[in-house]
Amino acid sequence: MDKSKQAKTFPVEVIYALPDQQKLLKVELQEGQTARDAIELSGVLTRYPELNIESMVIGLFGKKTKMDQKLRSRDRVEIYRPLIADPKEVRKRKAAEGKKLKKGGASNTAKAAKA
Repeated sequence: MDKSKQAKTFPVEVIYALPDQQKLLKVELQEGQTARDAIELSGVLTRYPELNIESMVIGLFGKKTKMDQKLRSRDRVEIYRPLIADPKEVRKRKAAEGKKLKKGGASNTAKAAKA
């Protein structure tokens, strides 16, 4: 086959992070292939059967994107896990705990200074 007629390929990474490990899978794509193609070719769906390509949220370099996003050389497709806790609620809880600590700490310091 004539080399000029062969489709050129380029490298792409697919990343899936678990709480205790990160999987980085490298694939070769052809021009016009998408994030979905990269995920399917990477084998991540076979390694982690709990993943559902129809409902997963993905991104490119930390920015949310769609499955039909065409990829370029050295793109990094990131597969995001669902959040366990709402970040806003976690911040509110920590802020409330901080107020309790500050309030209690000030009164204890004042008592110690008087003694």
